[in-house]
Amino acid sequence: MTLAALVDASEGAVCIVERPKGASRYVLVCEHASNVIPDSLNDLGLDQDALQSHVCWDIGALSVAQKISAALDAPLVFQCFSRLAYDCNRPPDSLSAMPEMSDSYKIPGNQNLSSDDRDARIKGLYEPFHKTLSALLDRRCDETKLPPVLVTVHSFTQNYQGTKRDGDLGVLHGDDTRLADILLASLKSCKKTEVRRNYPYGPKDGVMHTLDKQAAPRNLLNVMLEIRNDLIHDEEGQVVWGRIIGDLLQQITGRIDATGRLVVRQKNV
Repeated sequence: MTLAALVDASEGAVCIVERPKGASRYVLVCEHASNVIPDSLNDLGLDQDALQSHVCWDIGALSVAQKISAALDAPLVFQCFSRLAYDCNRPPDSLSAMPEMSDSYKIPGNQNLSSDDRDARIKGLYEPFHKTLSALLDRRCDETKLPPVLVTVHSFTQNYQGTKRDGDLGVLHGDDTRLADILLASLKSCKKTEVRRNYPYGPKDGVMHTLDKQAAPRNLLNVMLEIRNDLIHDEEGQVVWGRIIGDLLQQITGRIDATGRLVVRQKNV
């Protein structure tokens, strides 16, 4: 398959940037925003149930990210095609970038891909997404007084491979724990929300690619957020979680210095 044949111009952009000049220090990312399959891939051989399921996209994640973006006036970069065509949170050499299986679903259109097929998806989906995000981060590093803070927004299924997950929110990080530590400390006051570190995934599961590729080389504060998708499958839940996360990020942004340390406010004596 050639690059030109992968995504036709009539199908729209591969990725979108909303509020590129937003005033917020935060830059939001939603790699698994869409369940749309490029026309050339013929729905990857999946039926409608699979195409609407969590294996195809992170249900509710884009809407939550957009609500946070609107509340904070923060730039948002999101992928316009399904992670089953190419998972932009995985490097090209990862088998899960174009998975043959996802949860209990076999993905017919991803079986035994040729090197040309893989290259077409890398060049057509992965590279434009990361070039767009990289350019945005570089521009904001140059133009803003304080370096940007990278936050990726995801959702996870309550039942995965027969295991029930009962956490509400996962705060994920790699070696750089600065922002995750601050968020987890701040979330202790959310008594009705079950929050866990590196849940339901962690670095060992290969889910930190965007943060490793984009934030680590620039020494940017970064974190990955995972919300259980039954909590945000409808507008009501998306509004609630957009407010929870947006308010939390807003509260801490003025308390983080350029090095990523939490500035402790002194009480008046």
